[in-house]
Amino acid sequence: MFENLQQTLEQFVNERQWTHLKFQKNERIVCNFNITVTKYDASNNAFTCTALIQANRPVYNSAYTSTLFNFKDGDFNFEFAQFDQIEFNEETINNQLTALFAYYAYLIIGIDLDSFSPMGGDDILQRCMNLTNNAQNLSFTGWKAFENSKNRFAIINDYIDGGMKPFRQLQYDYYRTGLDEMANSPERGRTNITTALQNDLKKAHEDKPMSMWPQIWTDYKKDELANIYNKKGTQKEKESVYDILFSINASQNATWDKIKQ
Repeated sequence: MFENLQQTLEQFVNERQWTHLKFQKNERIVCNFNITVTKYDASNNAFTCTALIQANRPVYNSAYTSTLFNFKDGDFNFEFAQFDQIEFNEETINNQLTALFAYYAYLIIGIDLDSFSPMGGDDILQRCMNLTNNAQNLSFTGWKAFENSKNRFAIINDYIDGGMKPFRQLQYDYYRTGLDEMANSPERGRTNITTALQNDLKKAHEDKPMSMWPQIWTDYKKDELANIYNKKGTQKEKESVYDILFSINASQNATWDKIKQ
């Protein structure tokens, strides 16, 4: 059963063309869905699960890959019977399992496109929002507004909100002008990252202090950020970055302290 489920999902994600864009095989986004089954009811083929969804982005002229997205979905519940043929139509959402994977596929592709051109993921992110709206009739939690401040509706609705444009700009400035510059000039790359944090991340947090995105982002970027500034950069630069990150996510202060060293 579980092997059949895994094979079915791998085929669904990897063989479907999610956008009109043409990608070479080596340009495909590397992503992982680590699903933990906490309960399985064979009488109705019901799976109660949590899922850790992670996507990585290659860095230009480097063997290094950077975490693009990392999120734990605590409501990753669905029904699946062995040898089910799963189908997906984003206009008529009637299957929870395909809706879950399509949602995260669209979200991750949208964030990835944002990292290569400013607001580059607009079209695919709107498809993610449309899917979410069309999933309102599913009898599973995670799709409805106000149901949970960190559910799937909240995540995409918050990300494409006009008030979060600085955060979406951060995706481009941090990756394309920052990390992608590191191989050619570590100093210039780090300076551009500092500017992105000061202009984009800080503004996003100030404009929408209740948004979850700056905190989610700093959670999965903490070690990378510490490595960028630890024993590197000016003291003024370090203190500015530390203050921004601490104001957004004080719970990670043990890591932020490394920035000042």
